Amino acid sequence: MVNALRNSLINARKGFWATWQQLSLPIVALIICLPLIVVGVSFFIGLAGEEQRATLAHLFDNVIGEYVRHSAILMVGVGLLVLVIGVTAAWLTTACEFPGVKWLRWALLLPLAMPAYITAYTYSGMLSFEGPVQSGLRAITGWQLGDYFFPEIRSLTGAILVMGFVLFPYVYLITRAAFIEQSRAAIEAGRTLGLGPWASFYRVALPMARPAIATGVTLALMETLADYGTVHFYGVTTFTTGIFRTWYGMADKVGALQLASLLLSAVVILMVVERISRKQSRYHHAGRAQQGSRAMKLKGFKAFAAFTACFLPVLFGFLLPALQLLVWSYDRLDTWLDPNFWNLIGNSLTLAALAAIITVIFALWLCYGKRVAGKRTIAGNGATIAKITRGSVAFASLGYAIPGVVIAVGVLVPLTWLDHRIISFSESVFGVNPGLLLSGTIIALLFAYLVRFLSISIQTVDSGLSQISHAMDESGRILGLKSKEVLTRIHFPLLRTSLLTAGILVFVDVLKELPATLVLRPFNFNTLAVRAYEMAGDERLADAGPAALMIVLAGLIPVILLSRAMNRRQQQEARALDPRPGEIYEPVKA
Repeated sequence: MVNALRNSLINARKGFWATWQQLSLPIVALIICLPLIVVGVSFFIGLAGEEQRATLAHLFDNVIGEYVRHSAILMVGVGLLVLVIGVTAAWLTTACEFPGVKWLRWALLLPLAMPAYITAYTYSGMLSFEGPVQSGLRAITGWQLGDYFFPEIRSLTGAILVMGFVLFPYVYLITRAAFIEQSRAAIEAGRTLGLGPWASFYRVALPMARPAIATGVTLALMETLADYGTVHFYGVTTFTTGIFRTWYGMADKVGALQLASLLLSAVVILMVVERISRKQSRYHHAGRAQQGSRAMKLKGFKAFAAFTACFLPVLFGFLLPALQLLVWSYDRLDTWLDPNFWNLIGNSLTLAALAAIITVIFALWLCYGKRVAGKRTIAGNGATIAKITRGSVAFASLGYAIPGVVIAVGVLVPLTWLDHRIISFSESVFGVNPGLLLSGTIIALLFAYLVRFLSISIQTVDSGLSQISHAMDESGRILGLKSKEVLTRIHFPLLRTSLLTAGILVFVDVLKELPATLVLRPFNFNTLAVRAYEMAGDERLADAGPAALMIVLAGLIPVILLSRAMNRRQQQEARALDPRPGEIYEPVKA
């Protein structure tokens, strides 16, 4: 009887652990998505009150039309620019061989390391009246102010150009992967029917890659809607600048929430479009890669034109801004010796490291819970719980597509409410006012980073878990290991690379994040991104150079990881198409 009672207690404990492990996932996902829920619900709550309706009517009558017009023009301009640059570069570097193409295949990823607002600062410094371009023009021609016309970079057109040259790698990266995966037989069939190389591109390769192109353009447009530093510095009024102006300039929390809900609606529409294009992607990647020994050999003028078309985006998107940052940093060598500057670096690194650790832990918990839910049944409702678990993980991954300013507003409202409840309770029970424990501290900032960047960790960790056979889980349980022991003793050692990659990606994105940091940072607490923004706002662009350069150097880390992954895959594809005698190669997984 004692043994039976002990076994029943053990089984009950195991059942409780399994039940809690699975039921905790929806709770965690709900907490993580609470800021998005607050922003989404605020619009409908605002319609119920007379004062809120008046605020919304005032916004529609005075500013929303301008925000919509400028945001739409910005999206159309950036979308067309990234489409042309990204697709052209992807096709030339995939289907053609010309001098410098191997270098360009990874160099075209370098603009990803350059945040759009930093690129905007550098071009403003280079092309302004006192900048090196106009100063050199006046020195050569002898012109004076008013003798010549020079386009204004700090404008809507300038913002489109800057963001287009920074965001085109999204289209390039995804489209090039689609071109590599396309069926070689389809391309060759078009050639046998009389289509030339470029006709095969327009009539065969491009239509098959359309879902991938749509996905890349959608991601670039999401980043365009989320940008604050570029449009604010260039004087372009969009939803992000409007939210800041309404929250800080007018002290109108309700109006800021309503603007944030409208921006959230636009992002959700883009997400739906991207999801539809992803469902259609099954039509475009059947077969083996079309890149290989039959790539078109370009010579003479064609080779020069192809190299120029691929090099100019690298030049304008990375090389020129990076060179300007180096010049500014060299002219401000004393900044590197300033203890305050190293305090900024310490604050930024601490925030990024804490956010990376917290985000990876939550991602591991959610992804492993989803894996376990797919194998277990609880009280006969295993299928339902598994669906809820998978839906919870997908729900928790929405944050990356949402602008940082929207998440910041959504975080600040519930945490401020909770702070006031804590203060009221403490004063009534203990007679002590503890102050703002959540909304005025680093906790709010870390929570916003968790909401914003959890999707990156989930995708990376889930990809690593998918490569571990479920047979290893069963083997561990046969040997008497519990579920958490299977994770710590079997999965964790195999996931070290995926966890490290996820942490690095989150670390770098936190260093670059500007809107959420501006809204939620504690008093008298600055980071490198905020320092660069403040210096640029005071027209001290050269003083912003060292901080911006540190951010760019950190941004090179994921670019190096991406380029190495692409090179490995390209080598595997080439070896699979042309194996050495006596060697057999497995098909390369997507």
